Amino acid sequence: MTRTVLLVAHTGREEARQIAGKVIERLGAAGIRVRVMADERADIGLPDTRGDLVTVVPDGAPSAADGAELVVVIGGDGTILRGAEVARPSGTPILGVNLGHVGFLAEAEVDDLGFTVDHIVTRGYAVEERMTVDVTVRHDGTVTADNWALNEVSVEKASRERMLDLVAEIDGRAVSRWGCDGVVMATPTGSTAYAFSAGGPVVWPELEALLMVPISAHALFARPMVVSPSAELAVTVQHRTPGAVLWCDGRRAVELPPGARVEVRRGEQPVRLARLHQAPFTDRLVAKFALPVEGWRGARA
Repeated sequence: MTRTVLLVAHTGREEARQIAGKVIERLGAAGIRVRVMADERADIGLPDTRGDLVTVVPDGAPSAADGAELVVVIGGDGTILRGAEVARPSGTPILGVNLGHVGFLAEAEVDDLGFTVDHIVTRGYAVEERMTVDVTVRHDGTVTADNWALNEVSVEKASRERMLDLVAEIDGRAVSRWGCDGVVMATPTGSTAYAFSAGGPVVWPELEALLMVPISAHALFARPMVVSPSAELAVTVQHRTPGAVLWCDGRRAVELPPGARVEVRRGEQPVRLARLHQAPFTDRLVAKFALPVEGWRGARA
């Protein structure tokens, strides 16, 4: 049976285009076919004669990753989140090659390209599941939108001039009312993304939990909260508060009219990440954030 990998690349960057071409050539030499998105095919610059290596799939096709053993993503975390949208319907694992600044979701660095390709060829990787969140928007008792996120769902103001007036609740009980710039509701995976920038805690990914982090809230109680993964978080936009918008992973936006209610719960379908290294999350945290650990001598014998 022919092995197949789906390639997703940030083709707006010359480096990503060059690396994508190298990955395709190396996988092809190992007998592994590569699928690419139609809008990325020309950008990668492969000659038309390489039809033996490459299959083109329609942009945004929900079945793009069906039957593929991996989705290899070349870019930063934003590109990996785009790859997650493609991979999630089929449950195909994602392997990220980092071209971004931090690249918390990426497993490999561009300098280790040979190592990465070798591990794809030999299936030398493990797969872990990351919890997601599902989100429902209601207005006047009617569901107006359904979506999901791997990192976070955020309710934000659409313009600088106005604060949002929001009521937050957990498991159907009101917690607080905030005049704020917004609220982030995140997974452990997203705790090192937007929620971290908003002052939330870092949550180790093996811990299943949900986070609620207010953004610049003018309130007596405006602390980040970590709750059970079975909890339901909700935020209601108050009736005199126009200009709110819902963002899912910073990629998919939904306008929220006054009175809209955003409900967030654990997602029914996780995202699967391929891992080449078995280093603990602590090491990843130190490396990605370049944390100062000089002087550490380890545990005493």
